[in-house]
Formats: sequence, structure tokens, C-alpha cells
Amino acid sequence: MTVNDSGAAVRDGRPLPVEVPDLVARARAGQPRAVARLISLVENGSPQLREIMAELCAARPDRARIIGLTGSPGVGKSTSTGMLVQAFRKRGRRVGVLAVDPSSPFTGGALLGDRVRMQDHATDPEVFIRSMASRGHLGGLSWATPQALRVLEAAGCEVILIETVGVGQAEVDIASLADTTIVLLAPGMGDGVQAAKAGILEIADVFVVNKADRDGAQAAVRELRNMIALVERAWKPPIVQTVAYRGEGAEDVVDALDAHLAYLEKSGELARRRRVRARDEIEAIALTALRARFAHLHGDRRLDALATRVLEDGLDPYRAADELLAAVGDR
Repeated sequence: MTVNDSGAAVRDGRPLPVEVPDLVARARAGQPRAVARLISLVENGSPQLREIMAELCAARPDRARIIGLTGSPGVGKSTSTGMLVQAFRKRGRRVGVLAVDPSSPFTGGALLGDRVRMQDHATDPEVFIRSMASRGHLGGLSWATPQALRVLEAAGCEVILIETVGVGQAEVDIASLADTTIVLLAPGMGDGVQAAKAGILEIADVFVVNKADRDGAQAAVRELRNMIALVERAWKPPIVQTVAYRGEGAEDVVDALDAHLAYLEKSGELARRRRVRARDEIEAIALTALRARFAHLHGDRRLDALATRVLEDGLDPYRAADELLAAVGDR
């Protein structure tokens, strides 16, 4: 038996089952290797995933504050994430970061490695940074993100920052996972037009115009204000200007985040968002299980027989689908 780079026991090249209660206990104690191992098991869809989730949820942890950061490539998401980590650490918060990267076409792993861009926090025991691969999942997130959030909550992270891939107009999934969504823009990139096209305006709780030391920053702010004025929302997203690589504007962003959290709690929106998040997670797990059952029916004689009846006997496809669902339910 050997141990691989992630700390997993391996025999003949295959990982051995882990002692889940012990691993979860070590993660709750804040041991980084245990936290990393649990997230790896989640990402890889381990057969022990059900046991892991049961163990994590048995003693319900305090709910972490989840903040999402999204925006087009090049606006400075990683730098801004690092800036916010520093700001929250100054306030004594334990911080987790999930930086979702594009996937390597060869290994499926995270391609860019945002941890490289956050080395200032690498030695801080109160900060856990993890790059996760999107693995082709649309919407800028990894499919395993909700379960990874549970791992970080159990590890005692009070604030969790999720940095999305930055794929542009399709990237709205973060709004369903975060308590507060930050949309980052930069002057001179045409982001205002993209926001209007993509509906990004609707998901933003806080706008951050980064690289505000560049020409065009004030024009970007004016354009945003004009667009915000056209949308009827109970919460009007504030616009904060930053120069993230110098740490300028960090406290203003945190103040805007605090104001939004206070609004969420007072209006009851925080409880609603978290309920929707749990509902979506349950639905995704159920649909995954259902797809797995359907996968077993490919090549099944019953499916072929239904196809023949649709083509030759006048059976309509809706009734055929009903019979197929009944067959899946019998499995």
C-alpha cells in the first residue's frame, strides 16, 4: 500500500476506501489534508459520497456566508478574490475559496490553477483555497460545487468565496448558489453591453468596477447606473470601484456585502435563497440517479420494442415515454 499526492491510500494503483467518520472528524478539526481529500472524493463522484454527505450533515454546521464572484475573463476575478480574502481575514473570519477553472482536455483537472495567483494566503491556516475543474459543466461552475461547499462549511469556514470560470453570457448558475453575487467589470472591455445582453444585470447583488485607475472607469460606472435605473428591483446593486492588485476599495466592497447581507436577513430573502439552493441540490442528485437508471436501458429490449411500436404501430412517443418511466420505476 502507498499514498498518492492527495494523501489517499492506494493499492495496485487504485484508491482504497476511506474511513469516512475519521476523515470527516479531521476535516471538522480544520486539517487541510482531510478537507482536500473530502473535496477530491466529491469531485470524483466517490462511491462513498452518500456516506460522506450523511456524516457531514449529521451535526449541522453553522451556515457559512457564500459569496460568488463572476465576470468576463480578464476583469481580475482571481486578484479580487485574493483582495477579499485579505479583507475578511483582517476581520478575523475563517475563509474558504473554491476557484472553478476550465478543465484540462487531457486530464479533466483544473487548467489554470487559481491557487498560483493567491500565494499570499497559502501559508495562512485560516484560509483554504481549492481549484476545481468545471469538467465541461456549463454555467461557470463545477457540478460538485454544492457538495464542496458542505465540506468547507463543516471545516468551519465562516465565509466561502466562489470564483467562477468566466465564460461570459452563460455564467449565471452562481446566483443559485451564492447568498451574494458580485459581478466584476473592467473599463474598456464592453462589459456593460454584455451585461445587458446576458441578463447578468439581474443576478448582480454588488457591481465591482475593477481596474478603476484606467481610463473609462467613470464611463463604465455611469453606464451601469443607467442600466440599474431601468430594472425594478427591491435591492439596487451598489457599484464599487477597486484597484484589486493594490488592494484599493477592498473595505468598500466588504461594506457593500455587509449591507446586502443585512437586507437579505431583514427581508427574509436569505432564508428563501438557501431553501432554493437546497431544493436545487436535491433535484440535481435525483436527476443524476434517474439518468443513471436510464443509462442501463440503452440497448434494453423494452426500449427497442417501444421504438418499434412508435415507428410501426402508431404508439405516440408520450405514451412510450410513460411506459419507459414505469419500467425505470420498477428497477
